[in-house]
Amino acid sequence: MSSFERIAVLDIGKTNAKVMIFDAASGAEIEMRRMPNRVLAGPPYPHYDVVALWAFLLETLAVFAKEPGFDAISITTHGASAALIDADGRLALPVLDYEHEYPEEIRRAYDEMRPDFAETFSPRLSGGLNLGAQIHYQKTAFPEEFARVRTILTYPQYWAYRLSGVAANEATSLGCHTDLWKPHEGGYSSLVDALGVRDLMAPVFSAFDRIGMTLPEIASAACLPRAVPVFCGIHDSNASLLPYLTDREAPFAVVSTGTWVINFAVGGDIDRLDSTRDTLANVDAYGRVVPSARFMGGREFELLTGELGDLDQDLVVAALPGVIEKRVMLLPNIVAGSGPFPGRQREWVNDDGMSTHERWAAACLYFALMTQTCLDLAGARGPILVEGPFALNGVYLSLLAGLTGRDVLAVPGSTGTSQGAALLAGVEPAARKGVSAVAINHDGLAGYRSDWLQKI
Repeated sequence: MSSFERIAVLDIGKTNAKVMIFDAASGAEIEMRRMPNRVLAGPPYPHYDVVALWAFLLETLAVFAKEPGFDAISITTHGASAALIDADGRLALPVLDYEHEYPEEIRRAYDEMRPDFAETFSPRLSGGLNLGAQIHYQKTAFPEEFARVRTILTYPQYWAYRLSGVAANEATSLGCHTDLWKPHEGGYSSLVDALGVRDLMAPVFSAFDRIGMTLPEIASAACLPRAVPVFCGIHDSNASLLPYLTDREAPFAVVSTGTWVINFAVGGDIDRLDSTRDTLANVDAYGRVVPSARFMGGREFELLTGELGDLDQDLVVAALPGVIEKRVMLLPNIVAGSGPFPGRQREWVNDDGMSTHERWAAACLYFALMTQTCLDLAGARGPILVEGPFALNGVYLSLLAGLTGRDVLAVPGSTGTSQGAALLAGVEPAARKGVSAVAINHDGLAGYRSDWLQKI
């Protein structure tokens, strides 16, 4: 039971940032405000607008301090980001956007120094999705600025530092494909020595730790009646996973959907992971290794919506039998550079003369097949819980149930990451039992899947 009445959660996703208030006794969401998470083009490189995010945070906390009030702060952010802090406590370099691509010679040099997959269970990913690659790029390309760095913080902990003045790192952010962490041993990998940054890495705390109180100047700027505790914080996908770890026995799978579709195989087999297919070992809030696989499904869905317009589920369901029979297909990848089929560019098959609804039907099949592939790669077993925006897509859910032959549960609400962060402060988990999807058991579905895989 939490000793707090209400918890403020700062939730910075790749697309949007939110501040939410949760009731500690029920786990219910009370208030929420959001803003877009903008990427500034530069100089010196594409980076997150932390000035705007900070202003939004302080302004929103000031509003919520008056009504409904809160007495603790917890934090969750996207992964693949770090803050480089100088001796004055400021950023020595901007917080780099992980989608930025580096010069070829820098990429080659990094490839030569990064640890083997067997050490980190972290695959080689594009751009800065490996956090170690970001640090290597910043150190190599900006040596004078990097020489001023005194502390390196993972991204949720950067915001905890801004609020409390306490420098910390944390395992869920270090363990999500950074190349910097040995998940089985719970310590830094050999890469921190290869980069020469071991002395710069902040101490590692638990996500559940109260690392400090809000600084006096923060309490004043946010109109807080008194200083409140700040919790260490957690990587967003692992925040989404946390509510399910409190009341379910393994094995089961969680499909956390947002910009990324992260497939967690709780109780899965880490030895099945394939370093060439965007599988990895995540580390949960308790420090345990969780086999995972992912693709950038939310971004892909957004791109298709821009091209095809909004999805009408009733019309798409009506179009599905014909699409399956005619083998209208969307092949990966809509967003290149990640996922279980690396190196492929998207391709439509047998789509001549197809309507928008038929294309959407093929797209829903694509998302379900990509999810099934990821679950298989991670060794997932048991029921599948889908949370986030894809939990509202009944066509996708029913296709996933039909393809896997397993119970697929749609978990209502869109606050999985925020609620997970609130649990760090002792909030009671809200009911997240989920609603079972009705499987689509079309006779041609297995054959469609087989043909889809053969064409990739």
